[in-house]
Formats: sequence, structure tokens, C-alpha cells
Amino acid sequence: MTWELGIEHLRDLARGAAILGTGGGGDPLIGRLLVEQAIREHGPVTVLDPDELDDDAFVIPTAQMGAPTVIVEKIPRGSEPVAALRALERHLGRTADATMPIECGGINSMIPLLVAARTGLPVVDADGMGRAFPELQMETFSVYGVPGSPMAIAGEHDETVVIDTGVDNRQMEWLARGITIRLGGVAHIAEYSMTGAEVKRTAVPRTLSLGLSIGRAVRLARSEHRDPIEAVRAALAPTLYNHLRVLFRGKVVDVERRTVEGFARGRARFTSYDGTSSLELRFQNENLVAEVDGVVVCTVPDLICVLEGDTAEPITTEGLRYGQRVTVVGISTPELMRTAEALAVFGPACFGLDVDFHPVEQRVLTTP
Repeated sequence: MTWELGIEHLRDLARGAAILGTGGGGDPLIGRLLVEQAIREHGPVTVLDPDELDDDAFVIPTAQMGAPTVIVEKIPRGSEPVAALRALERHLGRTADATMPIECGGINSMIPLLVAARTGLPVVDADGMGRAFPELQMETFSVYGVPGSPMAIAGEHDETVVIDTGVDNRQMEWLARGITIRLGGVAHIAEYSMTGAEVKRTAVPRTLSLGLSIGRAVRLARSEHRDPIEAVRAALAPTLYNHLRVLFRGKVVDVERRTVEGFARGRARFTSYDGTSSLELRFQNENLVAEVDGVVVCTVPDLICVLEGDTAEPITTEGLRYGQRVTVVGISTPELMRTAEALAVFGPACFGLDVDFHPVEQRVLTTP
């Protein structure tokens, strides 16, 4: 169902999208504040259900790319993603009928809403990752045959660049990453332009609605003094993300994080409250693999989410700090993200991990 999004939805949506972002996707607070300002100035945003999208509608997704550690220090003006959209429209000689997210995640669920508020375009309730991934070819759009280019990139000083690598989405990512680094480590993009029919065929549906539902469930559980983790589990149960497992409870004891090659790369180590067990996370913007006492308990593309222990507030990879008390959960991804074609694009091997993918709900787990 198509619906109208206002300022009153943004806190819940930012929280839920950051949970789905599995540690990445950018700072949810920055994204929320940008959209709040845009809605105050221009009015609410129409969110289109993908089933109600015309097959011949022209959709241009918009997003931010770069290292999350840089985004915290380089807050955008808010006009950059609109500049990217307009640059791509000029190049294609066609105007967009709608925009949409390329991924779930704190800021990247918000950037299309920012564009929509500033331009009057509707936003499609779907995305191309069903979570957040660090590289542009890691899209269900790409997996199922939609080329990412031509794409447009906009910088903070009104620079725009158009990249066209044909159907080679990996080369598009490589060139775009280099440009983003030279723009200071963060840029805004418009890419994967497609028809409404292609959206329906390739996108993960209703992830904005899902993020809103998850965020609302956490808020209500807190106010009613219920377990917010169980509230997230209940919110996910009837959806495409229908399995949640608690992987670990404990505290952060070490974080190694570097901003390199346009990514935030590193690992974090956690210990159980009684000191008898440990968990290690490896991340590249997003959490990639979780090992408890040396045993892999969850890997991409399933979601690994670090949540504040008492409130279930999501903690991004750039927000991890020594001493935080956390609950780490694994969440199953939709089946279109677990096919052989999908795993060839964003499975563990694509990140250099020497581990096979097994669904989180099928892995042997002993929770500390």
C-alpha cells in the first residue's frame, strides 16, 4: 500500500533501517536530521508500494557512498544527491518518475527521502540489497541483470561526474570508489536507473516499511518495559526476514578500525559477561562474519547486528567503542539474496572470507 511519510516516522525508520544495515549504511542520526529539515521545508514524502508502480515508470535510485568514518565528520549540505540525480537525468535525456534506496542502512535509507522531499518525487518502498553492503555491484539489481551505469556522482563543491561502464558493474564500483576518495572520502550518487517492471523483478520489496516496523517495535517495547530484542524478533517473523538468533551477549573489549581505500575496515572483539566466551566480528563498512570461540556463527549475506544490550539501539561499525554492553544478533536474509547467483556477487568469498555460506538458522550455536 502506498503511504505518506512525515517527520513523525523518521526516528523509528532511522532506528529500524540501521538495524537492517548490519553495522553500515551510514550514520542514522545525520540522515534523519537532513530529511527532517527537508520535510519541514517542502512537505511529506509519498512512499510507493512496488506492486503499485507502473511497469514503464522510470526509477533512479539515489544514495551516499564512502567510508562511514568520514561521513561522521563531513556532514552533507543536502543538495548533493539531488545534483547527482539531475546530472544523470541530463545525461540520459529523461527525467525520473521516482527514486528509491539502493540499500537499507542508517543514512542510505534516508538519502532517497531527502531527494524526494526536495524534488517532489515519490520513493519506491524497496531496495537493492535488503541490508547494506560496501560495494556498488553488490546489488540484487546487478545479480538479476540491471546495469548500474551510467551513474552520476556529485561532490560537496558541486562537482559532477558521469561514469558509463556498460554492464560491468565491478568496473563501475572501482572507478566510482576512486573518484569518491578524491572527493574527500564521501560522495552522492544516482545509479541503476530502471523501469518499474525491473524494480518488481529485482528489488527486495517493502524494506522502508520494514525498517519503520522494526524501529516502532523497539520503541514500544522500551516504553512498555518489554524485551526489545524479542520485539524485533516478533516484527521480523511474518516478513521475508523471518529468523532472528541471538549470537552473543557481552561487552566490547577491543576495536581495530582503519579508513582505507574508501572503506572502514577492521574487527571488533567481545567477551561474555562471565569472561568464559568471546566473539570476533570482521567488517568492511558492514559486519561480514561473526565467530564465537573460533566457530563461525553467521556470515554475509545474512545480517549481523550489534545492538545496545538494554535498549536494542543499533551500533554502527564506526560507533563501536570499548566497554559497550551489547547483544549481537543474526537475521536471515530473503531467499532472493541466498541464490547461487546472489552468493557469487555478495557471498563470503566476495570479501575474501575463507568460509562457506550457511543460513544463520541452520548453524550450530551455543549462546553465552
